[in-house]
Amino acid sequence: MKNLKYLLIGFLSLNLIGCVSQKKFLDLEDELNTLQRANEDLSTQLEACNSEKIAIEDELTYSKDRIEILKNQRDDLVKDLNAAKSNLDKLNASYDALEKNSSKALAENSQQNRELLKQLEEKEEALAKEQSRLEQLQKDLNSRSKRIEELEGLISEKEQKMTALKDNLSRALTNFEGQGLSVELRDGKVYVSMENKLLFASGSWNVGNEGQKAVQELAKVLAQNPDIAVLIEGHTDDVPYGGSGAINDNWDLSTKRATEVLKLLLKNENIDPQNLTAAGKGEFAPVAPNTNAEGKAKNRRIEVVLTPKLDEISKLLSE
Repeated sequence: MKNLKYLLIGFLSLNLIGCVSQKKFLDLEDELNTLQRANEDLSTQLEACNSEKIAIEDELTYSKDRIEILKNQRDDLVKDLNAAKSNLDKLNASYDALEKNSSKALAENSQQNRELLKQLEEKEEALAKEQSRLEQLQKDLNSRSKRIEELEGLISEKEQKMTALKDNLSRALTNFEGQGLSVELRDGKVYVSMENKLLFASGSWNVGNEGQKAVQELAKVLAQNPDIAVLIEGHTDDVPYGGSGAINDNWDLSTKRATEVLKLLLKNENIDPQNLTAAGKGEFAPVAPNTNAEGKAKNRRIEVVLTPKLDEISKLLSE
């Protein structure tokens, strides 16, 4: 560009110094225009080159930065690679150790598995036995529960029957209750107590008329209840027997009186003799102190104990 300037100045100087022809002047002018256009083109190219240079320099800077980043990434990858190689070496070493010990470990595990299986089989066998035992216990429990229900039913039936028997006796003997006769239900049994003043004269075992009537009424009720066991007990006070003959003491007297009542009951043909038992207890089962006349009178008595037969209950219990 500087050369072009110098060239133009030179042409102008020549033009001023000397006179040139018109034609030559026009030629020079055309050449000057051409040179100016070329100068403009070169300026445009120069600007384009400068722009391209700046772009290349920017790209170079970016590339340098990118290269630096890639170098850092490469260094990180190298570190990771080295770490991976180290881990691989460790894994290979562990694998080799495991491989060496695998046979021993497998043998030990196999033995443990066999022991565990044996224990499991033993527990299953024990469980099966326990289950069988529990099932049998449940069956036994069900059976016992059924028997208990049957027993409760029988006992309840007996209790109801004894209550009805006590009520029937009370009604049948109501006319004699003021004469030393009483009827009581106690512990599942009915007790008919008749004092001697109703039945016997002092020291005698013969039943008087009023006493015979009471025993006859008692027999009527007993005849309607053939499943009742009848125990006739004779009792005295503690005054020693002073009579003579076959009777030696109060025990003999109490037994003889109980037997006489039993014979009166058997006059009723509907009473089964197998249901009757006579016993004498003398003065050894008093119901009142023998310290006064009233107590002695209560102790001189015949006690008829009525008990339900427990054959069905005994049979059920023995099953």
